[in-house]
Parts: sequence; structure tokens; C-alpha cells
Amino acid sequence: MSADDPFALFATLYERASHEAPEADAMVLSTVDPDGRPSARYVLLKGFDARGFVFYTNLESRKARALASHPDAALTFYWPPHTQVRIEGRVEPVTDAEADAYFATRPRGSQIGAWASAQSAALASRAQLDERIQEIEARFAGTVVPRPPFWSGYRVLPSSIEFWTRDASRLHARVLFERAGPEWTRSLLFP
Repeated sequence: MSADDPFALFATLYERASHEAPEADAMVLSTVDPDGRPSARYVLLKGFDARGFVFYTNLESRKARALASHPDAALTFYWPPHTQVRIEGRVEPVTDAEADAYFATRPRGSQIGAWASAQSAALASRAQLDERIQEIEARFAGTVVPRPPFWSGYRVLPSSIEFWTRDASRLHARVLFERAGPEWTRSLLFP
């Protein structure tokens, strides 16, 4: 692992966290809405490589509307007891082929749920959602559930990645990688 490759460092830490922490793939996604108000929520990391970090969602959701107006985001991972990773960068949509391939791996119930949920819209009652689920189950009975046209993914293209390691005396180790063209610069930060 190169000390100058933030993706290799992330891969090592993520692999360790996957064995030690429940839901190591849970990350806080922070966005800014069209009115400049910040919002944060947990989403699940569904893949990463040297291009960036991928998650999926309903394209009509609050987060997708925010990303349409401000295509920048921050991701935060915390893996107890000692590691935090902060990622900031531009966001781009994944390709249709990537979204189709990932959607096909989801459990059927999650595929049905993607069709049934008008994510972030007001819900009159749980019965309303249950009714929508039954309608979608009937529509796709005995067939493969296709990816909804309003459901896809995003890739956060990092401009910076910061690794924070806890220190008992609060003199935490902070390593910041910043993209400089195709290369990364590495620096230390005061705790």
C-alpha cells in the first residue's frame, strides 16, 4: 500500500472495519439544497475505486434534488473505536449500465420497494405504502423487476480525503489527501 494513495488506504481501513464494525458501509452523505440549507443522512456505500465512491437512491428524493442544484457532496465514515474518513468532491451520475447491474443484485423486496416508495414525499399512512407494494408485486408477478427510470446512483469524485485516527490524549492523527490534477498531495493537519 502506498502512503500516497488514498484509495489504497481507504480500502485497507474499510476491509478492517468490515470485519469489526456493523454496517461499515454506512456513510453520512451531506448535501446543500437549492436554498443553501445543508442536510445529512446515512446512505450505504455500494462500491468504490480510483474514480470515486458510489451510492444509489431514488432520483426524486430530497438528496437527489439537492445534488441536481449543487452537485457537490461530503461523505463521512466512522468506524469505532478510532477511525473517521471524510471525503469531499463533485458528484456525477453512474451509468445506466452500472445502475442496472447493481439493481439486478438487490433482493426482490428491495427492488419492489424502489418502485413503491415515492422517497421523501409525504406518506398519509403505512397502509398507503403497503397498497403500493401490493400493486407493484402484482405488476411484476412472475417476472424480473426492472430498474425504475427514477432510480439510479451517484459517484462522489473526491477532491479531498481526510483520515482521522483517535488518540487518547486528543492529539489525533489527521492525514489529508488533496487532488492536484491526476495526482494526490498528502499533508498532516493539527488535531
